[in-house]
Amino acid sequence: MSVKLLPDIGDLAEGLGVTGIAALLLLPVFAPVIARVGKPITKTMIKGAILFYEKNKEAIAELGDTWDDIVAEARAELAEERPMKSAKPIE
Repeated sequence: MSVKLLPDIGDLAEGLGVTGIAALLLLPVFAPVIARVGKPITKTMIKGAILFYEKNKEAIAELGDTWDDIVAEARAELAEERPMKSAKPIE
């Protein structure tokens, strides 16, 4: 019994199918077009995220403060519970 490290070329071609092979062959042709179109789209998305952050900066800060308060309360409750578990009962 031998160990098969790499797939057989026939199996690979069958698995990818005609569309996969065509895509691999045409990738070098379309890569520059995708890059030219993709960069402006990416920049637009980043600009939108920056504008969203700027408009909602105060709400985001309040959300962070609320989260910090909840975490502090949970830690305080844990600190209160720990001594109770280790305390000896009164006789």
